[in-house]
Amino acid sequence: MSNDSKPETKVTIEKLRNGRWAFVLKRGTVVYPAHGQFSNQIEAIAAGQAALRALESNR
Repeated sequence: MSNDSKPETKVTIEKLRNGRWAFVLKRGTVVYPAHGQFSNQIEAIAAGQAALRALESNR
């Protein structure tokens, strides 16, 4: 399988209704549920990037 045929994987952050932050992983057309209850955007970004690296290393 070439790199061109692998689905794009990215992480985004969202502000939850309770004012906390979460990250969302998207792989191709699959969107995984929001994960985390972080107090600020920086924590959510860091956790999301770590989850993305872990996911990509398992490919």
